[in-house]
Amino acid sequence: MEDRPQLVLDIAGVLITNLSSSFWQELAGHAGTTFPIFIEQLSAIRIDLWTGKMKEEQFWIWLQSQYPKIDKTYAYELLERTTEKLPAIHYLERWSQHADIHLLSNHCHEWVKPILLTIEKHTKSITISNQVGFCKPYREIYEIVESHMNSRTRIIFVDDQSKNFKPAMELGWETMLADEQHYWIEKIDHILTVEV
Repeated sequence: MEDRPQLVLDIAGVLITNLSSSFWQELAGHAGTTFPIFIEQLSAIRIDLWTGKMKEEQFWIWLQSQYPKIDKTYAYELLERTTEKLPAIHYLERWSQHADIHLLSNHCHEWVKPILLTIEKHTKSITISNQVGFCKPYREIYEIVESHMNSRTRIIFVDDQSKNFKPAMELGWETMLADEQHYWIEKIDHILTVEV
């Protein structure tokens, strides 16, 4: 159907937990440094990592050059241990019956791949920043998502950070904040299953 709503969902903070402070704190402790110093160093390369200018493998080489104690295998195990599914992930199959679902995330594809393998069958497209060379809130990444849409009848974008909404609104998308209490899930469910 050409008039299906287009539902654009962030991944971290919407479907799974964000890279938690417990992940970075434990990794910092393992590296033998303090959390604030560790985060400050990561902030310096964050955009390069999210846009793919720094490849994921290069990130680990850079990190191990700073902190030789860090082991990539340990870091991946820690990432898996500290990443949790959020309630909305269990609605994807239901929502996909009423809307085309597009995922849009600032992330490393390699880090979310295990989750994507379990949910990609419910999605129309998946746009991960380090694969496309742009990250939110740059308008280009939203235009990439739009290029996967068959319909522009109604586009609803859910993100846990309102700073990412401006380009979406400029493109005519509706926006909804993913609140920590997950009230947004009921709103989306109502829009897709009752209003449509």
